[in-house]
Amino acid sequence: MFQILVKLIGLIIVFIGIVLIYDARIITKKFFSFGDQNDASSGLKILGFVIAIVGGLIIYFIQ
Repeated sequence: MFQILVKLIGLIIVFIGIVLIYDARIITKKFFSFGDQNDASSGLKILGFVIAIVGGLIIYFIQ
């Protein structure tokens, strides 16, 4: 039961990372000015990639 719960949490973390990668431009339009959009978009994409990797590692190593 614990393994299923941890894998489900890992899947949710991966999903959050993927959403950050694909919607980075939309998210930055809401919160940053035009000059900061490119830097913030790149930062959100990198953060989303790292979060997705962490979630994938959680799923991979919990057996």
